[in-house]
Formats: sequence, structure tokens, C-alpha cells
Amino acid sequence: DQSGAVVERNSDLSEQLSITGSYTVTCYDAAGNLKWEDNIKNLVVTVGKNDLLDKYFQGSSYTAAWYLGLVDGASSPTYSAGDTMSSHAGWTENTGYSASTRPAPSWSAASSGSKATTATSFSINATSTIAGAFMTTDNTKSGTTGILYSAGNFTGGNRSVASGDTLNVTYTASV
Repeated sequence: DQSGAVVERNSDLSEQLSITGSYTVTCYDAAGNLKWEDNIKNLVVTVGKNDLLDKYFQGSSYTAAWYLGLVDGASSPTYSAGDTMSSHAGWTENTGYSASTRPAPSWSAASSGSKATTATSFSINATSTIAGAFMTTDNTKSGTTGILYSAGNFTGGNRSVASGDTLNVTYTASV
């Protein structure tokens, strides 16, 4: 009688987690006609990644308060992984909308590794140029506190808006 066994170790067995996200923005004129639609592949900044990891794995100081903001397109905004709400030299916030604070999105349930917001509306009250969007934990327009999660520019370049327009912004996070 003989018996034998072979044990093989698969050193390629690994898992990687990649955090991505995107914004979809639609612009409607005062009469409700679609003016344009664009997408943003965002940068999830380092403080946003750290906040996500701390909240999920450590359960520290969790808050479900998230707010969307608009990036001004008067220049050509740039983003860095080191950007924070108090220090983001490559871009500025556009506050040309009627709400007194940054709007809070509502989230759907996670599915297939993604979680999305419902459309969050900005009632534009100034003619300007919008470059993109960002997400933070502070609702103060032009505020520099809170945690910046992500930011990015439209794929089609800066977009014009006029007073009376409505921007609907949807964010989808994926891992």
C-alpha cells in the first residue's frame, strides 16, 4: 500500500481594493430643457481614503453627513491626492447657487460593490463656469473645515451655467 499528498501554495492569491467614484451632472435651463450632461472621474484624496478606512475598520467618530459642492471653472482646476478642505491650491469652490449651504445627497443601498446618491439639485443664481464637483463633510459654502472625500473635473471641459439653471449631481462610489 502507498499513499501520498501534495500541498501547493498559491502565492498569487491576493485581493486588492481600489476606491473609485464618479459624478454625473445634468444641467437644465429655467424652462426644464436639458442643456448638457457630463461625467466626472474623480480623485479620492488621501484624507478621504483615510477617513473611509477609519470609519469602517475602527468605527471611529462616524458621521453620515456628506455634502456636495461645485468647482469653479474660471481657471483650469487641478487636483492633488494631498488636497484637503483647508488646503486645495489647484481649485476653488463655485458658490453661485441659491441654497445657503452645500446640499446633502441621499444615498441608496450598496449593490454590486457600488453605492450611489440620488440626484442632488443646485439652483443656479449667477452666470458662471463650472469645472466639476466635490464631496465633503462640511455644509458651509466656501467652508474650509470638514473632510474632503473627492473632487474632479468634467470630462468634456468647463461648462457654462446661467441664472435660472438647475444642476443635478449624482455621485457613485465603487470598491
